[in-house]
Amino acid sequence: MKFLFGLLFISHLYTSHYENVLGTSLDLKVSAVSAKVSDQAEQAVLAEITRLSGVLSGYDPNSEFSRWMHTRNSAVPVSPELYDVLGLFDEWRIRTNGALDASAEAITRVWKQAAARGSAPTQDQLDSAIKKVREQHWLLDPKTRTATHLSDAPLILNSFAKSYIIRHAADAALAVTGVSGIVVNIGGDLVVAGDWQEPVWVSDPRADAENDEPVCRLAIHDRAVATSGNYRRGELIAGHWYSHIVDPRTGQPADNILSATVIAPRATDAGALATAFNVMPPAESERLAATIPGVDYLIITRDGRRFESKGWAALEQSGQGDGPGARANKARPASANFELLVNLEIALPQEAGARRPYVAVWVEDENHAPVRTIAVWHGSDRYLPELKSWYLKYRGLYSESKDFNASITSATRSPGKYTVKWDGLDDHGSPVKPGKYIIKIEAAREHGTYQLMRQEIVCDETPKKIDLTGNVEIAAASLDYRNK
Repeated sequence: MKFLFGLLFISHLYTSHYENVLGTSLDLKVSAVSAKVSDQAEQAVLAEITRLSGVLSGYDPNSEFSRWMHTRNSAVPVSPELYDVLGLFDEWRIRTNGALDASAEAITRVWKQAAARGSAPTQDQLDSAIKKVREQHWLLDPKTRTATHLSDAPLILNSFAKSYIIRHAADAALAVTGVSGIVVNIGGDLVVAGDWQEPVWVSDPRADAENDEPVCRLAIHDRAVATSGNYRRGELIAGHWYSHIVDPRTGQPADNILSATVIAPRATDAGALATAFNVMPPAESERLAATIPGVDYLIITRDGRRFESKGWAALEQSGQGDGPGARANKARPASANFELLVNLEIALPQEAGARRPYVAVWVEDENHAPVRTIAVWHGSDRYLPELKSWYLKYRGLYSESKDFNASITSATRSPGKYTVKWDGLDDHGSPVKPGKYIIKIEAAREHGTYQLMRQEIVCDETPKKIDLTGNVEIAAASLDYRNK
């Protein structure tokens, strides 16, 4: 509830989803007194993301950062935001003893070139890149707020620039009159701000589906969450997978840590630490985290060990919910040897920041009776009936459980590409019998295009793969019935 001009207004939650935002996906939740106010907050978020991307992007040749990179040995007046981020990189380079460095891009390029050749880089190539990393890359003058570009090393501000943008976007939304709470989630890094508590699932780095059981469920209020890991991006060289995260001090990929999730009051702290914790040994990460107030973390190593801060347990939800991931652990089919992966690729328009359609994925038996809802992604409940086929059969169930829409923190995803899993259980957690089932994938836009895909599949003891014909909303889809 919120008082405006002496009147009492009840806040409602409004959600929206976008693809191809900062090269990944955007999930937005706004607690506001009306849909009109929520729309204003949404536009404020998108405008701030666009503005700051135009300042900090290393991929946009017209960004302020890219233009500054073309200068050399000249004190250039820069925006407060670019000055701020360059200063933060100076700070974190010292705090992490060089584990976090904008010039790590020099080493990343060596590994990408090696992957293109199909052989690991030579030590001479790595030593040359490390030498570039150890140079001084810029000099900041606080009196004139200028930045002097000094080196020719490639620089990318990825490590926590996304978290920096997310925090500013959340603040822009909260500045809209009538907004009481906000969740901005860009590719698995998020900020929860204002009068709102958000359920956040931490993705299992060894899982491959959106609705896999998370490693834990958190209750987050007025905090930033960032996750970094090597399980979604990297280079495959001669059959060996190398992390995209490299240690700037050694030139080697950071392969010992699968995932690091950090929660902090400041978004840049969360983003910087999540990346640094993938490079540093857990004991070193623990010592660094202890120097920063309000930081909690979960680190998962390649051999499966978990390292948690002392305050981590207090953030975990007491109940494990009754969402699709929770049901997966309650029971297993008698022949629990198989599972079904549904792979989706959302059609992406050329322009950045395209709104994602509503999508429902579910299972029916051969008589078209509903068996299991695997996933529902949507915006406002007002337009949920536009998923008309799913809504006709599932609106009662959906009103009882909204766990499909918990926020997920994970390593950064590619835009538009999703995988969801059916574990062979029905909506009540009971195992289904072997036989013929129908997989349905429905996509709809608010008063726009409508698409429905259907595919029969026999669930028995035989693995099978089926490619589905795409449409204007779902560019590609496939079913992978496989041995667990």
